[in-house]
Amino acid sequence: MSASLLTVEALTKYFPITKGLMRKTVGQIKAVDDVSFAIGAGETLGLVGESGCGKTTTGRLILRLLERTAGTMLFRSNGEEVDLASLHGQALRMFRKHMQLIFQDPFSSLNPRMTVLDVIAEPLRAHEYGTRKDIEQRVVEVAEACGLQTDFLRRYPHAFSGGQRQRIGIARALALNPKLVVCDEPVSALDVSVQAQIINLLKDLQEQLGLTYLFIAHDLSVVENISARVAVMYTGRIVELAATHELFHLPLHPYTEALMNALPVPDPRARKGEVALKGEVADPSDLPPGCAFHPRCAYAAEECKAAVPDLREVAPQHFVACRRAEELDLQGVPS
Repeated sequence: MSASLLTVEALTKYFPITKGLMRKTVGQIKAVDDVSFAIGAGETLGLVGESGCGKTTTGRLILRLLERTAGTMLFRSNGEEVDLASLHGQALRMFRKHMQLIFQDPFSSLNPRMTVLDVIAEPLRAHEYGTRKDIEQRVVEVAEACGLQTDFLRRYPHAFSGGQRQRIGIARALALNPKLVVCDEPVSALDVSVQAQIINLLKDLQEQLGLTYLFIAHDLSVVENISARVAVMYTGRIVELAATHELFHLPLHPYTEALMNALPVPDPRARKGEVALKGEVADPSDLPPGCAFHPRCAYAAEECKAAVPDLREVAPQHFVACRRAEELDLQGVPS
């Protein structure tokens, strides 16, 4: 892996629970809790987990759309590491062009009163890209790169299909030529056949432009197709992090095994495993003691309830937060 473009260390976000007329804080929602990872320049890191595990919050913290409770986020720019949390005002505004977001819903993320040209041009105008002619020329350039017909730039979003709208959203995100793109479940609202087209587009754009992706998703088959490494999140913490092929075929955390077992196998003769997720995701405002996954874990022991397990390296570049990782024989996706 090349030098890290983004390094996240002990990133934490707690939302206070308030009560009463004086809005007294009576608890904390641990949305993101001590998350650490790095993304190499030109790499795609997949971030997966059930709904409510903190994936989107992590992405928004990195983009400074939310303010962190604790932790550091170091972004490499022009050979120097910049602490994103230290940026404020005009400095933060100018730095945002290096980091952009592709939204999940292509229907609600586009302004219905703006033409496609204006939608894509909006970040260019916000950052004073140049003259009107310069902006329109850049819009045409990025639209063509995203597979959009330039004849349709004067139309409004309602005239396009879901896949075309997502291409518009991707073009808007790439207008300022960013280094890092946070993809927040960019294909979950699309048909399966269209999902493949958008994933292939993202991969082509990454190769052409040298983009770095943080790819947030709950569909593991999509993540496997685009990611070099995958981080698995549960109740705001990363429980496993490894290269994609290794994680899918040799998982070390019971939660990862359960997620793999839920994947459909395109073979009617293939036997499914016995591991299934039971119950609901733990309440982030009232987490169980020890490992938060132990109430749902088929391999839980008394030691799992004692303390929160640290994320540790148990194999080369394979990290897991499970006290029993070395002794368990878990099953992954059949080869």
